[in-house]
Amino acid sequence: MNLGKVVNIAVFVAGLDEEYQNNIIIGINEFSRRNNINVSYFAAFGGMIDSKLYDIGEYSIYDLANLEKFDGAILMTNTINDDDAKNRIISRIKDSGIPAVVFDCDDFEEFYNISINNTIAMQEIVRHVIQKHDAKVINYISGPMSNPEAVERLQAFRKVMAENNLRVDESRIYYGEFRSFDGRDAIEEYMKSGLSLPDAFICANDAMALTAISTLEKYGFCIPLDVIVTGFDYTYSARNFCPSLTTVKRPLKQMGSYACNVILDLIDGKKPVLDKLEASCVFTESCGCEMQTPDNYSEYRKVTYNKIEKTNSTIQKLNILDARLAETETAEEHFEVIKNFVSELDCEKFTLCLTSNWQDNYNSSMPDYYVFDSMTAPLIWSKEKTESVEFFRGNDMQPVAAEKGGNINYYLPLHFRNKVLGYYIITNSDFPIDSLLCHTFSMNVSHSIENIRKLSHINKAMEELNKIYVIDPLCDIFNRNGFIKSTDEIFRECVKNSKKIMITFIDMDGLKFINDNYGHDEGDFAIQRLAGVIKDCCRHGEICARFGGDEFVLFDSCANDSSAESLERRFNAKLENINQIINKPYKISASLGSYIAKVDAQDTLYRIIKQADELMYEVKKKKKNSRSGADIK
Repeated sequence: MNLGKVVNIAVFVAGLDEEYQNNIIIGINEFSRRNNINVSYFAAFGGMIDSKLYDIGEYSIYDLANLEKFDGAILMTNTINDDDAKNRIISRIKDSGIPAVVFDCDDFEEFYNISINNTIAMQEIVRHVIQKHDAKVINYISGPMSNPEAVERLQAFRKVMAENNLRVDESRIYYGEFRSFDGRDAIEEYMKSGLSLPDAFICANDAMALTAISTLEKYGFCIPLDVIVTGFDYTYSARNFCPSLTTVKRPLKQMGSYACNVILDLIDGKKPVLDKLEASCVFTESCGCEMQTPDNYSEYRKVTYNKIEKTNSTIQKLNILDARLAETETAEEHFEVIKNFVSELDCEKFTLCLTSNWQDNYNSSMPDYYVFDSMTAPLIWSKEKTESVEFFRGNDMQPVAAEKGGNINYYLPLHFRNKVLGYYIITNSDFPIDSLLCHTFSMNVSHSIENIRKLSHINKAMEELNKIYVIDPLCDIFNRNGFIKSTDEIFRECVKNSKKIMITFIDMDGLKFINDNYGHDEGDFAIQRLAGVIKDCCRHGEICARFGGDEFVLFDSCANDSSAESLERRFNAKLENINQIINKPYKISASLGSYIAKVDAQDTLYRIIKQADELMYEVKKKKKNSRSGADIK
């Protein structure tokens, strides 16, 4: 291998919090750190909460991986239960041409299969239960049939049952997803079935076996006196459970490091010779055999206490995070809260990446998934500094490229239902695999980002509604409500200080003439131009509004005795100018009435407006008397 080149490996996986995935990942990480390899995990928590829309959002993370940036791929597709997501990954890896390995799957000749001899071990477990413990009626708790390992183990069960002339009752087979809660659900379904108690429950993995035992005990059954339960995987919890679980010991960490070694051989052009890794059965208390030598009990107590303490601490931090996120009202406040949380995690770097359009309105017709394109990174935290990147391409995956090898990056999705919001990256931390609460953290951050998005749109909607309430849509100046609202406090201040104010009432001349002869659209145009002239006259803090129809009002809180004359002079000059510019067959004109007074506690804004209105009508009356009035309202 070229020692000067840092190797980059992509890993596709679901369910980081399961012990099977956990142990393989530990093997991959240990090998990668020793060999200065960069590993990027594209990880989802799909299939966890029984929501198709949620899973679509979770599995979007697999579309982020730019395979041109990787030298090889490790496909833990046996952990991904969604066929569409799995097939997309496989298709993209095939098209990329990069070397790839899979686990326990012979379906793809293009990929190298790292496998453990599951069949022999499962057959041995079933034979042991039948021949050693005289089991005749057996229930089987299976993984999903989309998973090659699940298929292989179920076939092994059927084969041994047939060898011993025992009938497989299909109603006694429960098909789960390899998740721990499937064991509980399987027992609940059995309890409702009316079937007799079997001699044994054989489970396709330890996670399901342990919850099956707990649920059986809840119903008063004793393991193994009433019924035998077996597992598969030899997890830490299975070894130290009470009763200790009869199971199959598999070299999972070795499997992870072996996969990396095969990738390196393929990159170097070598054709590796693959041998199946061997599994071995462990017969112990849950089937009625003697307890095997347990893990060091003192060490187990320490490990268990540390796990509980760490989980409790993380739960407390997540509760604080959730409460503080709920208090935020802006994106900036939101990102600051997340920064404070991740700074307490044992990680080297945390990068929050959002789609550039994450704040846009939700579009229910959007595709189920899409390729990440335009991205923003509002929060890039490391122990040295905190920064942000306004824009980067999704194909780059990271806004700031790593400068060294040996990095372990976990890419985890952020989404609301199937709406993709972005993702976050945790670098060089065991939090994603060591904490059972990483999934909860992802959901908290996703939901809080969605809340900020919604709050932003609510605020915009409120602004628009408020604008509609106070702004005249035709003239884009205050309407009557807006005028009263904007001048009320100023007017009260003027009353308090006995200030001199001016109210000018303006009424358009000849609107009916324009409407009748040139149409209402032209009438609206003339009103808009008049409003523009009035607005242009308000350059020193005056407030103007369309009071209704062709009537306008102007308020000046800093008036003097010459204010009315000055306003009329400016108004007439601007009106003459606009008439020359628009060059219409009619002239826009208006009548003004200004009332100036020093206001006191006896005065009201409405009384002064009425006074100005009366003065305006005096002006308009004089205009009518001075000419025919045909073009005056």
